[in-house]
Amino acid sequence: MKFILTQFLLLGLSLTLCLGSASAQVNPVSVVEIQGQLQLLRNGNPYYIIGAGGDTHLNELVEIGGNSIRTWGSENAQNILDEAHKRGLTVLLGLWVQHERHGFDYNDTLTVAKQLESFKATIDQFKNHPALLMWGIGNEVNLSYTNPKVWNAIQDIAKYAHQTDPNHPTTTVTAGLNRAEVEYVKQRAPDIDIFSVNTYGDIAEVPQNIANFGWTGPYMITEWGPNGHWESPTTQWGAAIEQNSWEKASVYTERYQKYIEPNKSHCVGSYVFLWGQKQEYTETWYGLFTKDGHKTQAIDALHWVWKKDSLPWATPSIQALSINKQKGKDNISLKANSKNEAIALGQLIQYQSNLSMNPSGFEKTKLQYEWKILKESTDKKSGGDAEKEAEQLEGLIPATQSAKITFRAPAQPGAYRLCVRIQYNLTLAYANIPFQVLPQP
Repeated sequence: MKFILTQFLLLGLSLTLCLGSASAQVNPVSVVEIQGQLQLLRNGNPYYIIGAGGDTHLNELVEIGGNSIRTWGSENAQNILDEAHKRGLTVLLGLWVQHERHGFDYNDTLTVAKQLESFKATIDQFKNHPALLMWGIGNEVNLSYTNPKVWNAIQDIAKYAHQTDPNHPTTTVTAGLNRAEVEYVKQRAPDIDIFSVNTYGDIAEVPQNIANFGWTGPYMITEWGPNGHWESPTTQWGAAIEQNSWEKASVYTERYQKYIEPNKSHCVGSYVFLWGQKQEYTETWYGLFTKDGHKTQAIDALHWVWKKDSLPWATPSIQALSINKQKGKDNISLKANSKNEAIALGQLIQYQSNLSMNPSGFEKTKLQYEWKILKESTDKKSGGDAEKEAEQLEGLIPATQSAKITFRAPAQPGAYRLCVRIQYNLTLAYANIPFQVLPQP
């Protein structure tokens, strides 16, 4: 296992001098140990990653104190690297190692060799880009897999990266953290310099477990955010209950302050998920932006904890949503075509030295609510695979912008979600609540 890579810096500088103007902009990155603390150096200066997973809304990331983005693959890499560099951002460039669960066979040596050759070309093409921070070799290849030879394939890619590019370290990313994967990486992929973990509800366990499982080198948290849909409470019909935007903002704040920032002795940084929007279980579960491009409450929370700033503006928040005075955990059942009442508890807050509820100066602000009903998605997959959006039902909610509405339940029995959002100052708060419709007797 290689984790104290001071030679990266020396070799990188030598390579820059030898190659001349073609590589004059390379920004060498190394992993070093200084007074017992493992950290990144970029151009010889300490570099702590305050990052986001995604390649959109880059100006907004810079504004709130971010310094790096992460990709999962190398599609459109040239443009992503260029746009990041314009803004002073670095890129953890992903190399999408194929998954066994998608049908890739790591016993097929010819196919594995072709994959390696493809990654060699990518490494050769982008190794001298000034925005490149490191190589992300594989993402969650441990999901539903049985063949540990995938780690040998990752080793071959990492070894080539070290041979041809002494300026940038390597990492690989696992879904969650367990002892078996740590051992596989140590034994089968010793050219991996940094162990990376995607973690959500169990993030509190990572700092202790990664040491207990035998990893003594640096690590990163490469996806983190709200509780995952697989680890959330569910209704009796199996619909996961999503945290509202207030709960998520609180979670982002707490998890960064408690489980990422205090562990700089071995954690060299993190990438929050998702800097963008996607349909994954619901349309709002992971995205820090909405599908129409608005930022959500959690972005102001991240601004607050990343830059340690007091924000002069107010932020909308939805702290509760109920149907007929019932919450999601109450297994809400409605009769087809019945009339029902829903109430959303929204307010403005302000991120200052202390979190301010109902901040002064905004008392007369009238919040406007947007409501809709969606069918529960039936296209639910694992590992972030692409999903179809849920169908929206029309004509069930009267035109209103109020916090309290009367709506008609769908006529067709089945599973649904009532969704609400508030927009204020270009920021959105949101919530949804699952319910089922039963046929009329």
